[in-house]
Amino acid sequence: MSISVLPDTTRRRLKNLQQIPSVWEGDRRPLTGLADSLDSDAKEGGECILWVDGSEGVVRAMDMVPAEAGTEAIVRALLRAMEHPHSPARPARPQKIVVRDREVQFFLRGVLQELDIAIDYVPELPLIDELFRGFEELAGTRQPKLPPQYAPLLEEKAAQMWQEAPWEVLEDHDILAIEINRWGVETLYASVLGMLGMEYGVLLYRSLESLKRFRQAVMAEESLEEMEQAFLGQDCLFITYGHLDAELEEDEDDEVFDLADLPVSEITPNFGIVHPFEGMRQVLYDEEAIAVYVALEALLRFFKAIYQKGEPDLTETISKRYRIPVPETTPKETISVTVSTLPELSSELLNLAQSAAENLENLFPSSETTLALRDDLVPDGCFLSLGFLNWEEVEIMRSRSRTHSQTQDFPESGDGLPILLIQASRPKAQEMIEKIQTDGGLKGIAFNPGADPFGGNSYDLGILQTENGQMYLFGEFLEDEQHIADRKQWEQRCQKTQGYCGLVIARGLKGASSGNPTQRDMMALFETRSLSTQELGLGMLQLLPQLSFESE
Repeated sequence: MSISVLPDTTRRRLKNLQQIPSVWEGDRRPLTGLADSLDSDAKEGGECILWVDGSEGVVRAMDMVPAEAGTEAIVRALLRAMEHPHSPARPARPQKIVVRDREVQFFLRGVLQELDIAIDYVPELPLIDELFRGFEELAGTRQPKLPPQYAPLLEEKAAQMWQEAPWEVLEDHDILAIEINRWGVETLYASVLGMLGMEYGVLLYRSLESLKRFRQAVMAEESLEEMEQAFLGQDCLFITYGHLDAELEEDEDDEVFDLADLPVSEITPNFGIVHPFEGMRQVLYDEEAIAVYVALEALLRFFKAIYQKGEPDLTETISKRYRIPVPETTPKETISVTVSTLPELSSELLNLAQSAAENLENLFPSSETTLALRDDLVPDGCFLSLGFLNWEEVEIMRSRSRTHSQTQDFPESGDGLPILLIQASRPKAQEMIEKIQTDGGLKGIAFNPGADPFGGNSYDLGILQTENGQMYLFGEFLEDEQHIADRKQWEQRCQKTQGYCGLVIARGLKGASSGNPTQRDMMALFETRSLSTQELGLGMLQLLPQLSFESE
């Protein structure tokens, strides 16, 4: 049922307001590209509602609403104009209201009855017309984020770069030189973001010194203020990727989304520059836009060329030259661009990162005597599964240079390698891989009996043991029929491989491949052994309140 009158309490409250001898204009207009000028949160395709005091020449209320919002939205804005107007106006009730829409006029007459306010129709609202003309002029002078003639080309190249996903094979210390010698740019030094799944993009440094200085600041673990200064001291063009819904930053468990797990249709590119004198600017001007376009096109050609015959050895110098068309030139012009690997620089940056990690380890050495059962390796909410990889899949995993692998020499018998699969978000998967590698690798996978003396339940505890002797709990399984069957099949497969098995860590927990990761999602294969309860030497573990599982 439609509500067309104000509640009695609201009407009495409004009648207590001072009535002033003013005529107010009210209207709603499409934004038509004015959102940036009016409200940073306004959406394209929405409308603006204005209530203006024509006698005083002040805006009393302004609202951004969806186009489908009903006439009630006009009333809401009007009540706010009366009770809570924009400064410097004071709460008041007008003597007269004029609108240019007959339907709105009749609606307001019904809603505002008994408030002693005249509601009239006029064909034009001069004050509101003037305000919107000013908005349009402001919007017309605003610099677009990308030059209109280059925007479609840059967005196309950004989409191709997302599909190519160079961050799946390039570490953050792998730097590529792009020699352009045009538009005030000599050589751009490309660094790829995304290996850790935290942020995806390509940084195009205009200065090698800037790149090194920023990396050194990051490795030095400086204060937030120093890090901010180092960030703003960079000299680079950039393209990063984000979610179409800028507010969608964290999931319900406060875990940052991995963009790679989302549909391509939800990904949007962002362009800009960072410079010591300009700070961060998310606007590209003509020459900057052309340089970024040419650099992205050169990178795309380079990636396709060097990966056609498998994954190359980036520790060697690889150089390719391309003739790339310069957009929007008549007659058509091309430019010669050279893309090269920089193995010496990449090695230098890798050594810098390793030295920083060693210094941190020296400051906080791990105690070899503290080897209790821990539960901080496998994050909550992961997908766990006991299964197998056929031998062909195992060989593929071993041969992929982007896969973190630990291989063993054993006979390939049975239907494949028995595996424990752990699927998490990409950042969490990367953390697990790095922690296992820090512990020297994976020594074995085991199951150990556990009991809850208070609840009377028996458990099968899944345990990962690393080479430094540390043991991590990865699962607590009730001994039901399904788990017993899965364990039996696991043991049978391990017998056929003489006790060898594997741990596969995969990304994509929130994506389309959740629960069924593809080869592309598998980030690590640790070949190891199945350990017996006796080899662990833990005995029966009991669950104690707030103390996790403890030995008897």
